[in-house]
Amino acid sequence: MTVMDALSRALLHRGWMLATAESCTGGLIAARCTDLAGSSQWFERGFVTYSNDAKHELLGVDSHLLAQEGAVSEAVARDMALGALRHSKAQVSLAVTGVAGPSGGSRSKPVGTVWFAWATPSDSGPTLGAETAWVKTECMQFSGDRAAVREATVAHALETLLSLLKA
Repeated sequence: MTVMDALSRALLHRGWMLATAESCTGGLIAARCTDLAGSSQWFERGFVTYSNDAKHELLGVDSHLLAQEGAVSEAVARDMALGALRHSKAQVSLAVTGVAGPSGGSRSKPVGTVWFAWATPSDSGPTLGAETAWVKTECMQFSGDRAAVREATVAHALETLLSLLKA
């Protein structure tokens, strides 16, 4: 069974819908999800928020946070995941923001740096409107060219989501 088959089964078993918030992958995660027939039963929507303005306008990521932390940061990944929940009817979200390359890297955020966040409403955690949410974040460093970094990001985001749903 593929990761996507297992992920769809896990989401269907819970009766949950997924929303994605993507920057460096430019919609590849949503595309991977919707490649699977019947995904409309568990895939609610995807946000491609490549620019800082899009992160702010579509997901509600704080402009000051973007200016202070930069788009490739734990805080922005967290806000993207929470924003995807806030602006959808999904019960779980995942967000990715990173430097796919070949340019755009820095000493503190070299090419291949990707921040991930996965979120779901819960009884404890950051405020999500009138509710609270559980959020997991993680930073990974991938090697290779732009395509390799993006593919590794897609795989890690989906595999980790599946692991979290199974836990």
